[in-house]
Amino acid sequence: MELLRLAVAARRVGVHPGTLRLWANEGRVAVVWVGRERRFSSEALDALTGCPDTAGRREALYVRVSGSSGQGSSLAAQEAELRATASGVVVAVFKDRASGLRESRPGLDRLVKRAAKGEFTHVRVTHGDRLARFGAGWLIQVLAHHRVTVEVLHSKGAAGGMEELLDDFMSLVATFAGRMYGMRSREARRRLLDEAGRRMKQPVLGAGAGAGAGAGAGAGAGAGAGAGAGAGAGVAGEVRG
Repeated sequence: MELLRLAVAARRVGVHPGTLRLWANEGRVAVVWVGRERRFSSEALDALTGCPDTAGRREALYVRVSGSSGQGSSLAAQEAELRATASGVVVAVFKDRASGLRESRPGLDRLVKRAAKGEFTHVRVTHGDRLARFGAGWLIQVLAHHRVTVEVLHSKGAAGGMEELLDDFMSLVATFAGRMYGMRSREARRRLLDEAGRRMKQPVLGAGAGAGAGAGAGAGAGAGAGAGAGAGAGVAGEVRG
């Protein structure tokens, strides 16, 4: 008998670790405790997946991009990959062009509402960060409460790459600055993003001329420091005024 850790066991049965943890808490799969850590036997996992009931399996697909231009093909590619690996009937596809940091997204909101109505049994995504950059565990628990299982096709890595991660970062900076200075309009946030983009193009002091990869990392850190310094300077100016 082989005892597997939570993450390894979740990959074996093709579900998110949070889903497998919930199943264990509900008694749907046996757990062996090793100290304070739960382990799953290979036999219990095989029994869980040995005779899958695909006849009543209704799948909903969720695909998302950050909203940057030129990512329409990524939405289509995600959907095509999920359809190609489906083991049940695909009954719905939910799409969003929004940052993974946003809690309210039209497609995701519709998904949760229809999950509450029992319209599907599984939600499938290509990568975990398609659901959310942070706090995906809470979303998985909400869906599990409605007896909907979340399945992640690729358990390792992120889908969007550096460009989408930068979009999410800049969105976070814009939201923070907007709350600090009352810049709630889209135009105000756009001005902030343009300024941050301009600063990112400036050379970083002290960076060596021949350090390619190091200079790239330093430039990213310098951009974050520049945005923070700009916000700090504005606050200081208001205090002195």
